[in-house]
Amino acid sequence: MSAKQNIIELVDIHKAFGSQQVLKGVNLNIPRGQTTVIIGRSGGGKSVMLKHMIGLIKPDQGQVLVEGQDIVHMGDHGLNQVRRRFGMLFQDAALFDSMNVRDNVAFPLREHSKLSEGEIKQVVAEKLSMVGLSGVEHKLPSELSGGMRKRVGLARAITLEPEIILFDEPTTGLDPPLSAAINRLIKDTQERLGITAVVISHDIEGAYEVGHNIAMLYLGEIIAQGSPDEIRDSGSEVVQQFVHGRAEGPIEVI
Repeated sequence: MSAKQNIIELVDIHKAFGSQQVLKGVNLNIPRGQTTVIIGRSGGGKSVMLKHMIGLIKPDQGQVLVEGQDIVHMGDHGLNQVRRRFGMLFQDAALFDSMNVRDNVAFPLREHSKLSEGEIKQVVAEKLSMVGLSGVEHKLPSELSGGMRKRVGLARAITLEPEIILFDEPTTGLDPPLSAAINRLIKDTQERLGITAVVISHDIEGAYEVGHNIAMLYLGEIIAQGSPDEIRDSGSEVVQQFVHGRAEGPIEVI
């Protein structure tokens, strides 16, 4: 795949926190207009990779290319321009507890657009409808279920119609039916809007369902990347142990 078809490229990314080396030369291409799912062990650096893509963390070494531009050495103005192209759904949805649903979803529009309040109300209603939550505008986050909070978080992430959405463990803490519903929503949103999606997940079946591409991070490196079928059929013992949830194998279970 040519560089033009990759909207994000991580090139030889190294990152340490104190004496802990988290990323040890990560190379990863994110194809435009597709969903890439990153799998790997808890605490293995997947969320750290995601934060590099949006410039929240800078690498100790390497390049982060967004549309061919290296964002590593950009100043605040340049980074803010790049970030306008991203939406992000955080693991806990990161809603403002003191704001109702409408104000949570409207927040990016009030910060970054010149729309009138009437226009903002219309956009909020449209985005909530897209995630199957019409009529909840006046509810507070505390009145919503975990799955509903994730949906509100997604509605907020798409209000500015970003080209790229980053999902950090979108199904964590949800039961299997709710996880399946969120995975379906991610897939439907990606297809309907034609966005590029990057999903961090432990949910292997969900990864197979939503991902056009799957990459596995292990011991600070991407050890496998390919289609769901290629990951299923991988000759790597590490990949096979992880995707089948086996206790026995090269991954030490402590």
